Amino acid sequence: MSLPGNPTGFLPPLGQIAKCSPAQITSALNHLRLLYWPLPPSAVLQLRKRAKQTHLIHDDSVPDSGYVSQSEDEDEEGHEECEEDADEGPLDIIRADAYERTFAVQWLTCLVTRSDKWLSAGSGSEDEDERYALLDETTALLSAFAGRDIPEEAITRKFSFPVVEGVVEVELNDAPVTGEDHTCVGLQSWASSIVLATRLCADPAAFGLAVGHPRILELGAGTGLLSIVAKKLLPAADIFATDYHPDVLANCVRNMDTNFPSPSSATVAVEAFDWEHPSHSTPFDRPFDIILAADVVYHPDHARWIKPCVERLLQPGGRFWMIVALRATGRHEGLIDMVDDVFPGIEAVTSGEGCVEAKLAVLRTEVFERMDGMGRADEGGYKSFEIGWVQC
Repeated sequence: MSLPGNPTGFLPPLGQIAKCSPAQITSALNHLRLLYWPLPPSAVLQLRKRAKQTHLIHDDSVPDSGYVSQSEDEDEEGHEECEEDADEGPLDIIRADAYERTFAVQWLTCLVTRSDKWLSAGSGSEDEDERYALLDETTALLSAFAGRDIPEEAITRKFSFPVVEGVVEVELNDAPVTGEDHTCVGLQSWASSIVLATRLCADPAAFGLAVGHPRILELGAGTGLLSIVAKKLLPAADIFATDYHPDVLANCVRNMDTNFPSPSSATVAVEAFDWEHPSHSTPFDRPFDIILAADVVYHPDHARWIKPCVERLLQPGGRFWMIVALRATGRHEGLIDMVDDVFPGIEAVTSGEGCVEAKLAVLRTEVFERMDGMGRADEGGYKSFEIGWVQC
C-alpha cells in the first residue's frame, strides 16, 4: 500500500458512499488507519523479521471479541511497505491538519449514519457479511478518533437490585478499554450480566442462592457482578470469580475489595482460568454446585471450550446458568446458534439410543427484551440457558 495522502483526496465523496464497494471502503479505512495510527518502528521491524523468517500455516491467534480493535495483522503488508520510506514528514503535516482530521471524522460518521443504504446494496450473503464487518471497523475507527481526543476514564457504576426485603447494592469500577488489546473486554460491565443479576435477586431460590453452602464458579467474570450479587444473596456460599486477562482480574479484585471491605469475612476469590487450557489445581480440582456465565461467547471456539469445562466442573444435580446477548447484525451475528449447537436441548439428549451416562442438556431457556439505555446497539435482546445433567 502506498503512503496515504490527504483524507479529502483519497476518501470517496460523501454523496457517493452508498455506491461504494466493500473493496473501496476497505481501502479507505486502511489508509485512515495507516495515516493516523501507524505502527511504531519497533513493531515494523518485528513485522519484517516475521515476514522473512516464518510462514503462517495455522491461525493460532486469540479469538477476537471484535469490540475493541481490529486484527493486528490485517494490514501488515501495508505497514511494511509504507515503512520502507523513512521520510514521514508529509504524513506528520497531514496528521496535524485539523481540517483534514475533521473531514475524516465526518466521512466515517456519514458512513455509519447512512449504513442502512450501503448495507442493503450488498449482493449476496457473503457480501452482506463483509459489509457488516466493515461497518464494525468503521465504528471502531470512529471511536478511536474520539478516544484520542478525549481520554477515556474509569467509571464507577452503582447498582441497586430489588430483593424480597430491600435491595442488593453493588458498586463496580468499569475500567477503560484501550484499543491496544482486544482480549480485555471484561474490564466493563455488559448488559447481559445486569439482566442475569436482576433475575438472581428477583428469585434467589430458583437459582440455588437461598440456603446452604454451595460452591459457585463464575466463568468470564469480567467486573465480577454476578459473583458479587451471589455472595450478597448467600454469604455462606464459596464463590470463585474467574477470567483470563490479567488486567481484567486486577479490576475484578478491586471490585471485590470495594464491595466486601476488610475486615469483612464475606469475600469472593478471584482466580485465573483459561477455557482452552483449563487448570486442574485448586479450586478447580473439585466440582461446583452452580456455574454462572454472562455474555461469554464472542467467537465460535468459546462455546466449544466452555462445554468441556462445565462437563468436568459441574456437580451432578448442579446447574449452569448462562445468558447470551442476541445479535442480529455485525460480526457477532449468529453466535447464539453456536451455543444452541454445542449445548443440545433435553429432547435431543433423551431421544438417543445406546447412551448409558448422563449428559449436559439445556433444561430451559428464556428470552428477555433489550431495555432502553442498556446494552450495545447490536444487542436485540438476551437469552438465558438453564443447563444441567440429564440421564439419557
